[in-house]
Amino acid sequence: MHTQSLCFLNNNSLHLSSSSSLFMAFFLFILLILMAPSSNAQWPPSPGYWPSSKFTSMSFYKGYRNLWGPSHQRFDQNALTIWLDRTSGSGFKSVLPFRSGYFGASIKLQAGYTAGVITAFYLSNSEAHPGFHDEVDIEFLGTTFGKPYTLQTNVYIRGSGDGRIIGREMKFHLWFDPTQNFHHYAILWSPKELIFFVDDVPIRRYPRKSDATFPLRPMWVYGSIWDASSWATEDGKYKADYRYQPFVARYTNFQASGCSAFAPARCHPVSASPFRSGLTGQQYWAMRWVQSHHLVYDYCRDSKRDHSLTPECWG
Repeated sequence: MHTQSLCFLNNNSLHLSSSSSLFMAFFLFILLILMAPSSNAQWPPSPGYWPSSKFTSMSFYKGYRNLWGPSHQRFDQNALTIWLDRTSGSGFKSVLPFRSGYFGASIKLQAGYTAGVITAFYLSNSEAHPGFHDEVDIEFLGTTFGKPYTLQTNVYIRGSGDGRIIGREMKFHLWFDPTQNFHHYAILWSPKELIFFVDDVPIRRYPRKSDATFPLRPMWVYGSIWDASSWATEDGKYKADYRYQPFVARYTNFQASGCSAFAPARCHPVSASPFRSGLTGQQYWAMRWVQSHHLVYDYCRDSKRDHSLTPECWG
């Protein structure tokens, strides 16, 4: 009886040990599957709302005109191509100034060595208020071989971009290669906030915390490509190298909808969500995800900055 009991216990222990091993192997297998990278693992969650689909696209010549470098600008196949070489860059400007609105364009950037080169889509009133202007930027900072573009968003208020520069930069590395296809970039400007979008995913919200830190005067929409070797790539470490010229950018799917500077007071600001202003919870979640995974610089977190000059960072 005693011998039989020992045999039973030994067999049962072996069975339990075998079962535990199988369970642990299965658990590790499931864990590895969950941890394995997915093709969509680094893409943001759906914002659930696509503002670019709510606004009509226009042809370039319906809403814009060449501003400078006309010989470095060409329109064909429904896309505007602008380029930079040793002789010049190029830029364009909207026909109308706006006091609020949604402004977007689909842009494709050049691959390879583009250090020192800025490709931009932005709002500004620098010509109306030289030396004391407002500006809201989407800028692509050129790069060296094997390194990603940096998308820089920036806000200048009443001359903070003139003389002594007080920038409000937030910089991102995108979750895709912006040289492979067109992607849509947009700015929503309302009396309450600025929101920056990439393919309808909000990446930054800049609220109006005070009149002193928010653009309130009418602005025009601009696009350009130019040499910013003094600061664009790793604080000017790498310069534009014209052995790789021309540096080319393509724009299409232009959108500019909102209240022009000449619209009546009853003109209602457009929204980037189903609400009159602000974002939905799902849009906020997508924005927080992007800032958690792809934000590489935030001026409010820069300990070297004098934040008495940027009081919006305090609260």
